[in-house]
Amino acid sequence: MQKNVIVSWSSGKDSTLALERLLENDHYRVVGLCTTYVKDEVPFQGTSLQVIDWQAQLLGLPVIKIALPAVFPGSEVYQSTVIAALRQCELKIDAVAFGDMFCNGIVEYRKSYIEPAGWECVFPLLGQDSRALAEEILDRGIKTLVVTTDGTALTPDYCGHWYSRDFIDRLPQGVDPCGENGEFHTLVTQAPCFVNGSLQLELTHIEQGERFSYQRYRATRQPA
Repeated sequence: MQKNVIVSWSSGKDSTLALERLLENDHYRVVGLCTTYVKDEVPFQGTSLQVIDWQAQLLGLPVIKIALPAVFPGSEVYQSTVIAALRQCELKIDAVAFGDMFCNGIVEYRKSYIEPAGWECVFPLLGQDSRALAEEILDRGIKTLVVTTDGTALTPDYCGHWYSRDFIDRLPQGVDPCGENGEFHTLVTQAPCFVNGSLQLELTHIEQGERFSYQRYRATRQPA
């Protein structure tokens, strides 16, 4: 029996790779996405809900959008908000999947609120080599733009570049090839699982904050 799984969706490359692997896994049936947001944007990526909706349409999957009161609302508020939204949705869920890569306590944290709700926690990428995962992302043809950089690790000029081997090779020493320590975040515009088309971006400007920089853009949905 296949388990119905919903994928935690950030709009970036890691959740896309996790989704692609689950679509190829006979033990699971992907039934939807779930995305948390604050003030109409996905935190860190800065992805608008309009773009999230377009990505879901390109994937042919429903998306559950979960409003948070703040980027860091506190564990109890975050967990109860996510669980309530998943329970109230119309999808039958057996499992929730995440694109986490590192064994840094995140597994225990996810399981602490997902499993008591009666669902399995799935981590398709966990514990695997970052460079190998980066190569897989590129080999699969997942096209992704670097949309956010953390100024403690990368200068703003790394924003707005396409994720590529050249980009990875130019990263400073100590920066994870997948940005798994939060050094950068991405937006996927095209992938094999985007069966209904792609996103087209017109880059406008880089918005620099005290710590984070964001590549701003105008997006349109292009049919297949």
